[in-house]
Amino acid sequence: MAQLSPLSGDIIAQLEQYSACDISDALLKLKVPGAGYIADLVAYSPQQASQAAGHPVTIAPVFTVLFAPKGQPAGGSNENGDSLPAQNIPKDAQWADLAEPGTFAVLKQPPGQTNAVCGGIMALRMNVRQVRGIIVAGRVRDLDELRSTNLPIWGYGTSTVGSGGGSVPWATQVPIEVNGVRISPGDVAFSDPVNGVVIIPRDK
Repeated sequence: MAQLSPLSGDIIAQLEQYSACDISDALLKLKVPGAGYIADLVAYSPQQASQAAGHPVTIAPVFTVLFAPKGQPAGGSNENGDSLPAQNIPKDAQWADLAEPGTFAVLKQPPGQTNAVCGGIMALRMNVRQVRGIIVAGRVRDLDELRSTNLPIWGYGTSTVGSGGGSVPWATQVPIEVNGVRISPGDVAFSDPVNGVVIIPRDK
């Protein structure tokens, strides 16, 4: 698996001057679907807007992790009827240990599930891996542990149930779609703790 190229300091410095709203305005002019905005995410770390206001934006290349329903057979389909990519996470591997340093992990959970796919242990492991942040298109748990990482962590909801309750890590570094936003490995996540998350396509 090819390692993602880090963003240059100059590019990050330029982007840090803007808010997520500014970035979406620019992407709208470039006709990017949805202006790159991932709707309805909740910031679970930091906990409150007052705390978030003291945190700068976080900008990093995307590292994708796709989950499938537990018991998913190879060659199955996703919720849109599209074929799932080949499973590339070894059964004895911890998916969090595959995340590349300096990236923003984006996790996609099958819709309608009530278990979490990211909790305290996985968040701590990714923090050790020097991941810059975590976006969960699904549920999270262990909120105190998530906040202890001091990483920006976003999700759609919470659960008390771990990932084994319904999900299996299926593939990393594959294209995913979240709320109508297509996300590919190497796209850039722009996490604004006050205004939300925008994905900048790598070709823009």
